[in-house]
Amino acid sequence: MKVVEQIKQPIAFEMNLFEQKFLLSMSSKVALLNRITHYIVNRKGKQMRPMFVFLVAKMVSDGEVKDRTYRGASVIELIHTATLVHDDVVDDSNMRRGFFSVNALWKNKIAVLIGDFLLSKGLLLSIDNGDFDLLKIISVAVREMSEGELLQIEKARKLDITEDIYYEIIRQKTATLIAACCSLGAASVKPESTHVESMRKFGELIGMAFQIKDDLFDYGDEQIGKPTGIDIKEQKMTLPLIYALNQASKKDKKWLINSIKNHNKDVKRVKEVIAFVKNNKGLDYAIGKMKQFQEEALQLLSIYPESEYKSSLILMVNYVIDRKK
Repeated sequence: MKVVEQIKQPIAFEMNLFEQKFLLSMSSKVALLNRITHYIVNRKGKQMRPMFVFLVAKMVSDGEVKDRTYRGASVIELIHTATLVHDDVVDDSNMRRGFFSVNALWKNKIAVLIGDFLLSKGLLLSIDNGDFDLLKIISVAVREMSEGELLQIEKARKLDITEDIYYEIIRQKTATLIAACCSLGAASVKPESTHVESMRKFGELIGMAFQIKDDLFDYGDEQIGKPTGIDIKEQKMTLPLIYALNQASKKDKKWLINSIKNHNKDVKRVKEVIAFVKNNKGLDYAIGKMKQFQEEALQLLSIYPESEYKSSLILMVNYVIDRKK
């Protein structure tokens, strides 16, 4: 059995019901909107985010979920989907998960409006049901994701990124949404309990490990759906590169920065940068940090009694750093 199917097993019923509720939450009276949202739903990914919501909710409440849990999972998925649609416009990307992106098929104007529509649907789903505590969790995540993206753009221009700034960028860009899923799962069944904050921290740690793993793929030889060296071409300063830069001599540092700034489209030069990072232990350092975040996340789970939900979450944490794509 595939790992994702294994993780999903204890929440298979909830995930099936969630899919039906999620489809309903996207519906509109506008035919074009329905056609596009149908296209998006049929090309969904692994649905890790709703899985986090349900597994955490069931772990902290001895297997209980509420209507609020389903709404929370739907809101997270609506907002996550909205950000992906907007990201493809920002990145001028024509593909998403091996299919044409919304902007590639319907152009930027419609894609931006679709993203806005999904965002408002998510917010209204919470407001209409009085889930204001859940709405606050999600709204903070949306704000932080925007800030993280802008911080990364600002730093890409100057290439003056430190390790601490890198962690702040990935915390906001990636980890904050997974943190929201986990705290939201806990808040949906145990509002205002200590679980809400401890599960937020748990999600943040997994998110950090997840993003470092993603950054490591840029240096890998395996086919992962993302060509290697793409972060360097986009002048994204990731942890392996930051570490190698910090260890480099003045001369090598100058060569590295010049390569990223002025020769990032030169395939041979990009390969040389990748080789330099590997030879200067950039990957080893990043792997060490990723495992540190993983350990801290597992530590937060250790206080909970054994259950199939906890086992699935442990499997999820390990999958995040063992995955091949």
